[in-house]
Amino acid sequence: MRSSTDSTSVEAEKKQTVTEAVTEIDFDTREKLVSRLGEKAAKDNLQAATADLEYVLDVIATISMDEALKIVKEAIDFHKDDVNFPVETMEKIKLLADGEMVYGQDLETYEFDLKTEAALIGFYSPYPEVRSVTDPNDDPTVPVETFRVYLLAIGWTIIGAGVSQFFTFRMPAISISSAVIQLFLYPCGKAMQLLPDWGFTFRGTRYTINPGPWTYKEQMLATLMVNVANGGTYVTRDNIMTQKLPIFYNTNVALGYEFLMNFSSQLFGFGFAGMLRRWVIYPTKSIWPTVLPTLALNRALLKPEKKASVNGWTIPKYTFFLVTFGASFVYFWLPNYIFQALSKFNWITWIAPGNFTLAVVTGSTLGLGFNPITSFDWNIINRSEALSVPFYSTIQQYIGMFIGGFVIIALYWTNYKWCAYVPINTNGLRDRFNKSYNVTKILTNNLLDEEKYQAYSPPYYSAGFLVTYGSYFVVYPLAFIYIFLKEWRPIYSSFRDFVKGLRNRSKSAYESFNDPHSRMMRAYKEVPDWWFLAILILSFVFGVICVEVYRDDTNTPVYGIVVTIIVSAAFLVPLSIIYSVTGFSLSISVMSEMIAGFMFPGNGLANLILKCYGYQTESQAEGYIRDQKMAHYAKIPPRALFRGQVVTTIVQCIVSIGVVQWQMYNIHDLCSPTQPDRFTCPGLSTIYSASIMWGVIGPLRTFQGVYPVFAWCFLVGAILAPTWFILQKYVPKLRFIDPILLIGGMGFWAPYNLAYHTPGIYASFAFMYYIRRRYLSWWERYNYVLSAGLSAGVAFAAIIIFFAVQYNDKPINWWGNTVVNAGIDGGKGQQTRFPLPEKGYFGLDPGTYP
Repeated sequence: MRSSTDSTSVEAEKKQTVTEAVTEIDFDTREKLVSRLGEKAAKDNLQAATADLEYVLDVIATISMDEALKIVKEAIDFHKDDVNFPVETMEKIKLLADGEMVYGQDLETYEFDLKTEAALIGFYSPYPEVRSVTDPNDDPTVPVETFRVYLLAIGWTIIGAGVSQFFTFRMPAISISSAVIQLFLYPCGKAMQLLPDWGFTFRGTRYTINPGPWTYKEQMLATLMVNVANGGTYVTRDNIMTQKLPIFYNTNVALGYEFLMNFSSQLFGFGFAGMLRRWVIYPTKSIWPTVLPTLALNRALLKPEKKASVNGWTIPKYTFFLVTFGASFVYFWLPNYIFQALSKFNWITWIAPGNFTLAVVTGSTLGLGFNPITSFDWNIINRSEALSVPFYSTIQQYIGMFIGGFVIIALYWTNYKWCAYVPINTNGLRDRFNKSYNVTKILTNNLLDEEKYQAYSPPYYSAGFLVTYGSYFVVYPLAFIYIFLKEWRPIYSSFRDFVKGLRNRSKSAYESFNDPHSRMMRAYKEVPDWWFLAILILSFVFGVICVEVYRDDTNTPVYGIVVTIIVSAAFLVPLSIIYSVTGFSLSISVMSEMIAGFMFPGNGLANLILKCYGYQTESQAEGYIRDQKMAHYAKIPPRALFRGQVVTTIVQCIVSIGVVQWQMYNIHDLCSPTQPDRFTCPGLSTIYSASIMWGVIGPLRTFQGVYPVFAWCFLVGAILAPTWFILQKYVPKLRFIDPILLIGGMGFWAPYNLAYHTPGIYASFAFMYYIRRRYLSWWERYNYVLSAGLSAGVAFAAIIIFFAVQYNDKPINWWGNTVVNAGIDGGKGQQTRFPLPEKGYFGLDPGTYP
C-alpha cells in the first residue's frame, strides 16, 4: 500500500492527469467497473455514475501495476484469517497475485482486474458493506462543528434522555431510539437554514449561526452527540432507585452522592474508549457491523444521488427509506396492538393449550420456543440485528443457543438441582416454596443474617438460568485467552504505540495505520491520549470522593473500585475486538458481580456499586467506541466529536438525575407490582436479585454449595481456548468457527428463548447471505436503508401507540389478542414439571444451607 510520504505527490499527479486518464477508459471498461462496484451505479445507466465511481476510475488510471500487485499481496496476508473479508474476493486476488498465466485471462483484462481490486482495497475499503455507507474521499472544508449542531444536539439530548429515563421503569419500557432522533434532527437542521447569517470572523475563520445548507457531517455529529447520551444513565436507572426505594434497600442517598456516582461512572467509559482507539477503531478489520445502518440512514437523508438502476430497481435511497418507514409504521399497529398473536406466534400450543410438555418445548412465554415460525413482528425479528450482523456470526450464535436448549431440556427432565420444581426458563430467583425469593427475610441492616438465612431458603435457579450463567462462566476465560492468543501481535503493537503516544504527544496514531480511512483522517487534529487519561483520572477521583464521603450509605471501600476497574479494563480489549468484528456484545456484568461478591460477601450494596463501575466501564466504553467508529467512517473531526460527546454526557447526567428525583416523589407506588400506570420496574427487580445472589449470598456459597458446577465452567473455558487455537493451526477450516460465538449464544436464555431469535435467522440468511451473494448491487444500495427504515417505523409507532391508546388503557379484546395468553404457555394451569413434595418444599432442608 502507498506510504504516507508519497500519498500527497500521487494525489497531485492524479489531479493533473485525471481528465485524460478517465477519457482513456472506454465504455466497456467502465461497464466492467460498474459491474464490480455494483453499489454506486448499474450497467443500464452508466452515465449516471457517482463521484465514488469516478474516484475509483481515477485510481485505476493512475496506479501502476507494481503498486497494485503490492497492495493485493499485502491484502492476502493481512486478511487471510479475516472472516468478514469476502471469500470470492480472496480467491480472485490470490489468482491475480500469481500472475497473468495463472489468472487465465488476456493481459488487458488481467491488468484491469488487478488494478480494480487494488483500488478498492487500498483506496476505498475491502468490505462491500463498508463501501456501501462510506465515501472513498473527503472534503475537510464541509461545516461540521457549528452553533446549530450544538443547539439541536443539546435540545434532543434533553428530550431523548428525559423520555427514556422517565419510561425506563415502565413495563414495557418506552424510549426514543437513535433512528427516531435522526428523523427529527433532519427537518430541524433544514429549518435552521432559515436563520440569518449572523456571526464573526476570528483568525481568518468565519463563525456564523447559519453557515449554509445543513450538511451530512453536521447531521452525523448531532446524531452521535445525542446517541451517546440517549437512554438515561445506569446509576439513575438502576443504582439510585434500588438503593432508595422502600421495596428494595431503602437507604438514605444524598443528592451529592447521585451527582458524583453519575459523573464518575459515565465518564469512566469515556476515558477508556479514547485509549482503545488503536485496538478497535483504526484497524481495518474492526468494521463494527452494527453501526452501518445508522450511517446508511444519514446518507439516505442527506447525501445527493443520481438516478441509477440496480438489479432493476431505480428508486432513490431516500424514497426507499420513506416507503419502508411508512409501511413499518402502519404495519406495527397489527402485532403490537390490533393482532398481537402475530408478534408472539405460539401457534403450536394452540393445538393443545393444556399440554404441559408441548408448552414447555414450543411455547413463547413459559417454554423454550422450539417453533419454526415464531413471529411476524420486526421488533422481534431484528432483536439480533439481522440486517447488520454478519450471517456467520448470527448463525453461530443461534446454533449455540439451539444446543443450549437441549441442555436445558436434559437438566429439566433429570431434575438437576431441583430445577424441575420451578418454571423452566424464568430469570427470577425462587425460594424452596417456588415463590419469588424474598430477600428481606435474610437481611439485617442490609447485610446477611445467617440465622434468618438458615431458617428461610437459599435461592434456586431455573434450568434456563443455569445454562445462561454457566455459559457466562465458560465464555469469560475463553474470550480473554483466545483473543489474546489469536490477536497478540496487533494487541501488543497497539499497546506499544499507545505508550509512545503518551511519551510523544505530537505523534499522531494515524501514522501507524495506512488504510484509506485513516489516511483521510490525517487531515484533522487528533485527540491526544492524555485528554482521555485526564478524564479517567477525574472520574476515579469523583468515585473515591463518593464512596469515602458517603461511606455510611455505600459500605464500599475504595480498593473495591480499583480492583473492579482493573479487571474490567483487562477484559475491555478482547471483548471490544469481538464486538467490532462479529457484532456480538459480551457483557461483563456477571463478572463484576462475582468479583464484588468474593471481596465483600454478605454486602449487597457494595455489590451493587461495584457492578455499576464494572459494567459501566465496559458498556459505556463500547458505546463511545462505537460512536467514534461511525465518526471515523463519516470523517468527523475527532476533537469536534470529543467536545460534543463530553457536553451531551454532562447534560444527560443532569437531566437523568432531575427526572429520577421527580419520579420518586410524584409517582405513587413507584416500582410496586400493582402500580396503576405500569411503572413496575422489572429491570430493578433483576438488579436487586443479582445483588442479593452474588452480594448477600455470595459466590462462595453458590460455587461450594448449591451449584458447584459453576466453578468447573471456568476451567472448561480456560482449557477450550488454547485447545481450539491449536486445532485451527492443523485444521485451517476451523478458523471459520468461533467458539466465543457458540458458547456466547448459549447465554441468550432466561427469560428469552428461541422464539425471539428464530425469525432473525431467516432474515439474516435472506439478506446477509443469499441476497448479498446473488444481488450484491441491490444489497449494498438498499440493505442498510431497509433496516433503518423498518426500525425507525417500529420505534415511532411504538411511541404513538403508547400515548394514543395503551396509556389510556384501551385494549382490543378478541381472539387474535387473547390466544397468545391462553393455556399453559400463557400462565394458566401447570407451570412446573413437578409439584411441591408432600413436606411442602423442595431442595435442601432448613439449617443445612451452605
